[in-house]
Amino acid sequence: MRELAPGVYSLGNKKGGRVRAFLIDHADELSLVDTLFENDAKLVLDAIRALGRVPGDLKRIAITHGHRSHLGGLAALKRASGATVYAHEWEADIVSRDRRAQAVSILPRQSLKLIPFQLGLWLDVPKHVPCPVDEVLDEGDAFGPMQVLHASGHSPGHLAFAWPERRFAIVGDAVATWPALCPGWHAFNLNKRQHHVTLRRLAALDATVVGVGHGEPIVDGAADTLHELASRPVP
Repeated sequence: MRELAPGVYSLGNKKGGRVRAFLIDHADELSLVDTLFENDAKLVLDAIRALGRVPGDLKRIAITHGHRSHLGGLAALKRASGATVYAHEWEADIVSRDRRAQAVSILPRQSLKLIPFQLGLWLDVPKHVPCPVDEVLDEGDAFGPMQVLHASGHSPGHLAFAWPERRFAIVGDAVATWPALCPGWHAFNLNKRQHHVTLRRLAALDATVVGVGHGEPIVDGAADTLHELASRPVP
């Protein structure tokens, strides 16, 4: 667990493509964005306890989008905490496994390290434990102390989150720093033009700390980095 800003913690390890989740401690309540790869949610529960809290202090969980790496611990966390589960309406039936996430190309588009993840989405393996979404989120909503942005492109209902007072943003898979800094994993960005618009919106936040879906958060020159990524031509 790594503290990125007051009350903001990054969680993760090497699994799921260095996938990350973000724990927010604010006003005596915990909020979580994404739930990592592992079904048992142990990393998240350990982080909660390391803060001197108990699972019941986790009041809300938001899912940025319905890809397996971000959903692994959701069902276990729901059981342990009773937290309210949120997602965009276009991702909710994927989270509940009433529909599978859209497959992507298995051709090498970027890095050979990403082929196993492309193949996994193509084959829909491994499957996550289903969990119903309690409430939907959309542009302009609040999630704990953060503002919600509908950040489509990577997937139709992809969400991002901004905490202007902390100059902190969670951009999900709109940006990755693993296996290298990039405007998301190219093969997974379903609508390239929407994704490019999202990058420009995220860059306009001028956040100084940016949590990404895969890889280490951007803590040095984050605003300039997002502006540079947004200035690249649509691939």
